[in-house]
Amino acid sequence: MKVYFISGLAADKRVFKNIELPAGFETVHLDWIDPKPKETLSDYSLRLAQKINTNEPFAIVGLSMGGMIAAEIANSLHPTKTILISSVPVASQLPVYFRWAGKLNIHRLVPVKLIKSAAIVKRLFTAETKEDKIILKQIIRESDSRFIRWAMDAIVKWNKNELPPSYIHIHGTRDEVLPLRFVKPSHIILKGGHLMVLNRSKQINDILTTVLLQ
Repeated sequence: MKVYFISGLAADKRVFKNIELPAGFETVHLDWIDPKPKETLSDYSLRLAQKINTNEPFAIVGLSMGGMIAAEIANSLHPTKTILISSVPVASQLPVYFRWAGKLNIHRLVPVKLIKSAAIVKRLFTAETKEDKIILKQIIRESDSRFIRWAMDAIVKWNKNELPPSYIHIHGTRDEVLPLRFVKPSHIILKGGHLMVLNRSKQINDILTTVLLQ
């Protein structure tokens, strides 16, 4: 069975390099497509979902913003498994200050170049391996600034309030982007940060194996 992976904002399939699926499952990465002007996250998700072969059973895994998109897709296409990592299934579980930013358009005042620079500097203080830090810096530098600007706006103005029919939500206790206190995960990883998909991959792989084989 194919398992479709969607990465997070300012990231690509390289963030899943440590993820391994059990025998019988095929990894397929859904690469980003260009958003339309003022396109909502919901509408974007439905366009991205056109890459999915719905003529056969499939599962979907989404990281961070990719998890939000996975939740949107799940409500329309009903995959056999929907798995969110370091994400939220509905807008109400976003930090309250995200919603304030959306109402006041505060996020538009922050230059994308500054956001990318801050993300690179932050790697000096995170727990990824030296190799992973290098890859993350490359991903951030290569990320499309126009896409980041659109995505920031789409996330803070996201209004999805319907939970996916059935889903698994894996979250870390040290997620600094989407703090644990705002979400209701089914699986909690101690000391896992927002990018625990890199440095907590063994625990995540164990959960994926259990869930996919159920």
